[in-house]
Formats: sequence, structure tokens, C-alpha cells
Amino acid sequence: MHSARERESAPPTGRAVASHRGGRQYRSSHRRGRPRRRRRRYLVGMLVATGLLGSAAFFLDGARSDASSGAPRPRSTAHITPTPTPTPTPTPTPTPTPTPTPTRIDVPSTGTGTFVTARASGAKVGRGSHLLRYVVQVETGLDISPAQAANEIADILAAPRGWTHNGVSSFQLVSAGEPYDLKVKIATPGTADALCWAGIHQDTQGEYNCEIHNGVVVNLKRWVKGSPTFNGPIHDYRALIINHEMGHFLGHTHMACAGPGQLAPVMMQQIKGLHGCIANAWPYDKSGHFVSGPHMP
Repeated sequence: MHSARERESAPPTGRAVASHRGGRQYRSSHRRGRPRRRRRRYLVGMLVATGLLGSAAFFLDGARSDASSGAPRPRSTAHITPTPTPTPTPTPTPTPTPTPTPTRIDVPSTGTGTFVTARASGAKVGRGSHLLRYVVQVETGLDISPAQAANEIADILAAPRGWTHNGVSSFQLVSAGEPYDLKVKIATPGTADALCWAGIHQDTQGEYNCEIHNGVVVNLKRWVKGSPTFNGPIHDYRALIINHEMGHFLGHTHMACAGPGQLAPVMMQQIKGLHGCIANAWPYDKSGHFVSGPHMP
């Protein structure tokens, strides 16, 4: 037997040696394995960091406009159907009401010389005791309705500024076949010249109207075209024609302009020049005063 010292100092047995070596080998191997683990951890950390950076880059890139990159980048593989922008319905433009085109009325230089009497009648206009009944006649073959012309003349003679304002005269349109006091004839220039010359030996030169012993002759040219010296509507110029010639029938003679800027008397031959006066179609002004001027011989 060995002593206790000897056991303490005795060399280790084979098993102990192997175990001891094995222990050293395990420790040695463990020490050598630490760098490998560090490398693994480093690689794992690098992979995780790379993944996080890639995800951040993906989300950041998804929030960036295409205009900030050199080429378009795909955002997602999901298909998104865009919501269509509604097309506004245009507001229809209202169709303007067409302006009626005035009917063209031909003015032949001469006509048939025969007349048709308008079948039109009306009530007495004016409170005067001096009643004049009249018929309206239009030369045959013209583009004028006798009844329409008769109604227009009746409106002129019934106007407040017309001859009925004198309190003496009154008028009444009567139809064909009824008793009358005078005729209002609308005739071509040639026929008007013939009637005026036969009635009062006046040369109307194819341009003017006249008053004859049994009525009034209206030149178709003036009825349709008016006068270059009168700048009002054609109806107003027709009123001047009727009031002037009817004034003659009532006993009024020609007048001249009373002064520049004043209304021209209805008995003035305004077609021959206004001489400073203002064209006027009515015997009376808006205040009810008779529009007068110097009497002409």
C-alpha cells in the first residue's frame, strides 16, 4: 500500500489521464468554439439588420413619387382597380329663339291700276262730331294684305297724338260695300303718279304721296321703304304719311321747321329735308300741344 503522500503524488492512472485529457480537450474545444459563435451571432445580426434595412427601404420607396427616381419601381403585385372619375354632364345650351325675318315686299314701278277694297271695319275713334268714314284699297298684284294695311291705318288714326286729339275729328274704318267719305289708296309709284296728276295736277315724280278730292294716295315705295330723312321705325313713317295726307284732307296746309332742335310739324314735307328739326310723325307732342311752324305758300 502506498502512503497518503504517495497517493497524492502518484501519477494518474490511464482512465484518469484519459479523463483529464478529455477534460482539457473539451475545455480547449470550448474555448476554440467561442469565436465561431461570435461569427455566427455577427452573421445573424447582419442578416437581421439587412432584412430590417430592406424592409425600411421598401416602405420608404413605396412612399416616394415616381418622379424622384430614375425608373419606375413596382409597388405591389396586388391589382387595384382605379375608381373612374365621373364625367360631368354638359349643361345644354338653350337654343335661341330665331328672330323673324321681315317679309320682303316687292315694289314694282307700276301696276295694274285696279284696286281691291279691304274687308275690314272698326269702331269710331275720337269724340269729335266731324266723322270721316274711310275704306282702304290696295292695288291688285301687290305683296300687301288689304285687311292688314287697313288695320294698321286704323291704329294710326286712333293714336292719342293723332288728329282725334283736336276734339273735332273722328274716324271710322268701314268695309267694302259700306258707305264711306274717302278712300286711302296704296299704289305703285307709276299708278300713284297717274292718280295724283289726274286729281290735283301734281307731279309726284314716282316718289311722293298726295291728297286728292276723294281721298289719299300712298306711294308703295314710301310705305315699304320709308324715307332717308326719317330714322324711326317703318310704322312711324307710315304714321307720318297718313297724318300728313289726312291733315290736308282736314284743311291743313304745308308748314316749315319752327327752329333747330324742335319737332318737325307733321304738315312739313319732311322727306325733302328737316332743316334742323327733329323728325316727327304726329300732329301733337307728348304734352298734347299741336306741333306747328311757319305756313308755306
